[in-house]
Amino acid sequence: MTGERHYYIESFDTVRLTSYRVGQSPFAHRYATDQTIFGIYCGRLYPLKAAADEDPIPNYWKLRNGVLLYDVPEMPLEIAGPDAVRVLEKVLVCKADTLAIGRCRYAIACNEDGTVVMDGVVMRLGPERCWYVKANGEFASWLRAAAVGLDAEVSDPDSRVLQIQGPRSLEVLNAAIGGGLSSDFKYFRAGFFDIGGQRLWVSRTGWTGEVGIEVYTDSGPEPTDHDALWDHLLSSGEPFGMEFSTSTSMGIRRIEAGILDNGSDIEPDLTPFSAGLGHFVNFDKGDFIGRSALEESDRRQLLFGLVCPAATPEAGLSVYYHNAPVGHMTIGTWSPTLDTGVGYVRFDRPLADDDWLGKTVLLQDQEGVLHEATVDLLPFIDKEKQLPRAAWGEGGE
Repeated sequence: MTGERHYYIESFDTVRLTSYRVGQSPFAHRYATDQTIFGIYCGRLYPLKAAADEDPIPNYWKLRNGVLLYDVPEMPLEIAGPDAVRVLEKVLVCKADTLAIGRCRYAIACNEDGTVVMDGVVMRLGPERCWYVKANGEFASWLRAAAVGLDAEVSDPDSRVLQIQGPRSLEVLNAAIGGGLSSDFKYFRAGFFDIGGQRLWVSRTGWTGEVGIEVYTDSGPEPTDHDALWDHLLSSGEPFGMEFSTSTSMGIRRIEAGILDNGSDIEPDLTPFSAGLGHFVNFDKGDFIGRSALEESDRRQLLFGLVCPAATPEAGLSVYYHNAPVGHMTIGTWSPTLDTGVGYVRFDRPLADDDWLGKTVLLQDQEGVLHEATVDLLPFIDKEKQLPRAAWGEGGE
């Protein structure tokens, strides 16, 4: 979500945009100032920075050690009807028909040539009702095309999303629902909860690699009272030190956690295999768009992590090996936890008769200086991805 590339126009400090045809968050008036810098994602504005000189590090540590509230621009699409699951089976590379109600699954959709067209999280809300929470880019038309001839409807539920992330996020949810949060509410589970008198869908997912939840608003027939929800969540989180944060702190943490952004990190010519996501492709299911191409595709990985102790990787920087350019960075940051530069490197081609993993390469900075760096597997922190899976009740209930 925060992996978008930034392009700077040298002759201007600020480029002002109209919000015409861009959706502003119903929560924006609770935090926005004339200094707030917004990004655009899924056609929605979201708070990128509180101000141009915002220091993300204090909130980064609050995210790592406590809990923060984020207003994010993720966009769910609803697939409903007797054939809803059949539509998803046709489009996704993972199985959808085994997804139980109240469960979530990371899901990739491919073009006929096997390249990634979209990634996101599929959720089962009912027997004939699913949501696909998609990344940036148009996807509703893709799903509607797949639904032709089937008894299913694809629609935009017009739901906005708040993320509560950090080790104390489940304590906040427990307080927000008045107590009694079940120990069965595990990683990638979801369900409807009464939050301050409003029935809302909540998933145990997020964009940070930490324990976290996402709260989805409802557009009708009983639309969410956004102000009441905002006040209730902040009040519930106050005993645990929860504050609102822009996405700057989330952006650092998602890179450390190895979370990829579709379209910027997962570039349009990458397959799930070349993006390092091949384990999400399930050939035990029936036919799906891109299956034939993926069965015949090169399985070698081209997108990796890069660790550079002497410089901060940035999107677009070149990477060299044996004095020749071999790839570029898609995103990068300085990791406060590891005290080193980290980012994602996209190689132009596989390394002949070998693997890029573990190789020492050179990162060229903006001044043309070369810095030694090491190719690594993602994530950089919490290699076994156990942090977001922490059981409710361990040190918190």
